Formats: sequence, C-alpha cells, structure tokens
Amino acid sequence: MEAVCDIDKDKAAAAAKEYQIEKVYDTLEEMLADEKIEIILNLTRPGEHYSTTKQALLAGKHVYSEKPLAETYEEGKELVDLAKERGLLLGGAPDTFLGAGIRTCKKLIEDGFIGRVIGAEARMICRGHESWHPAPEFYYQKGGGPMMDMGPYYMTALVNLIGGVQGVSGMTGKSFEKRLITSQPKKGTKIDVEVPTYYGGLIRFENGAIGNVTMTFDVHYDNQSFLEIYGTEGTLRVPDPNTFDGGIFLFRPEEKVFREMPLLFPYRDNSRGLGLAGMAAALRTKGQFAANAELTLHVLEILTAFEKSSTQGRYVELESRY
Repeated sequence: MEAVCDIDKDKAAAAAKEYQIEKVYDTLEEMLADEKIEIILNLTRPGEHYSTTKQALLAGKHVYSEKPLAETYEEGKELVDLAKERGLLLGGAPDTFLGAGIRTCKKLIEDGFIGRVIGAEARMICRGHESWHPAPEFYYQKGGGPMMDMGPYYMTALVNLIGGVQGVSGMTGKSFEKRLITSQPKKGTKIDVEVPTYYGGLIRFENGAIGNVTMTFDVHYDNQSFLEIYGTEGTLRVPDPNTFDGGIFLFRPEEKVFREMPLLFPYRDNSRGLGLAGMAAALRTKGQFAANAELTLHVLEILTAFEKSSTQGRYVELESRY
C-alpha cells in the first residue's frame, strides 16, 4: 500500500503505523495527484461512496469501493459508465462470495446436488447497531439501513449462486422514528431515523426462481443470518454471507436430514481484500476479476428496487443484467 488518507488525521496516522504505510495525505486531492497511485480503495461512509469514487475516476484512478457502490442505481450507473468511458477498472465489496463457503455452495449447485434451483430465502434479522457500535448514526442516515448495509452480502451471494435478477416486489417500513444509543462513547444520544429499517419482498431471478427476502434492524432474534437455496432435488443451507467460511448443510429427500458438507476451497479465514487483490491482478494481466462493476451495479439495483417498489406500489423490472 502506497498511501493513506482520512479526514480524521489521527485515524490516518494510526492506520499508517499499523500497516507500515509511509505516506499520509491530508486531503484526497493530494492523494489523487500522486502519479504512483493506481488504485483507490474507497472506505468512506456510504453517503460518500459516490462522490469519492467519481472524484477518483475523474483523476484517472482505478477504484475499488466499499459497499454499496452508491446510494442510488442512477448514481452507480453513472460511475460504471464513467469508468468505461475512461478505460478504468471499477469494482467493489463485498468479496465474501470468493471465500470457501459460498464457492463450495456454488459447486454443489452446479454439480446438481439440489437439482434445478427453484427458490431461495434470505433473512437478516437484528435489533440494529446502536447497542454496540461506537458511532452508529450513519446506519440510519441516507445510504444506510439494513438493505443497504447488510443486503449487499446476501444479494451478492444469491446472484452468484442462482444468477441475475429480473425484478423485485417489496415493501418497506420504519418501525421507530428515533433510536437510542446505548453504547459508548455516545450513550444516551438519540438518533433520527431517515431510512427504512424493515424490508420484506420477493425477487424473481432470470431463471424463474423466486427468492423471499427479509432485512431488518428492528427485531430481537437469536440468529441474525439465514440463507437457503431450494432445488427440485434438495435444499442447501448456506453459511452467513458476511463470512468466508461457516457450516454448509445439504438436505436430500432420501436422507431426510441436513448433512454438513466439507469446504472444498481455500480462504476460510477472514480474507477481506480478495476482491481488491483480484482487481489489482486484472490491472496487470488485462484479464477479468470477480468483484467487478457489473456485479456491484446489478446488486445495487436489486437493493434499491425494494424501496422503489414499496414507494410506487408495483413490481419493479430491473434494467441491469448480470
């Protein structure tokens, strides 16, 4: 890594020390002016992803962004078009689908262990971040919420396991107008909730399969992650898509119980950075990389289609294809 930059200079200095980075820039403009830097890793808050990525692309830098790519599909499409126009690579998180867990599930599906995929269920259920996160405000501001924050892991996994999405029918709600921070150092502070915190809906995949989705920051529950793929000959229980490994369980009708399956691929530990590494390799080889702009844009359109469907009261056909 060549350099680091943050509006909080203390955080930038701490990161530079931890990762032995020589250069610390005070402003993004200074960093973008450095000709040695080829790729910008955009780890800003969600509401700043679009503007930061656009600024970097205009400066001639390749960009790998934290999820989501932007707050709206229109902004994301603008970034993808800008990158193509300037001959730059653009990619983004999450990259957990490159780990041992999701890759093993993909192989089991491709090898026919559950037959033809006909459906899926994805649930992310928790009570929000204000009880443990030191600065949880942005999770309830524009660009935040359960779908934009955690949805990328689930939607990216589903697209990789089943294929592209054709359309979305969704409903959204906001169960609480304010949230009380109970974690330090902001304990006692109340947060205004600007975005939906409860999402429910259906996804129709291009192959005809139907996915049932629930994403919420409003519910007390004992298990945050649930992801299953349904086939004509069996059911596959997928590990938490926010991780690289986890237990994989296969149900076949002749056995009548879920059996744990072995992991078949590497990257079982926390391997965040795989997507960026693949992008850097593609920059040198002129090849393809998995966590690319087409995938991140398609996922962004899926994420934003739920609220669009709810607001407009209709089934939303997607424009992007993957």
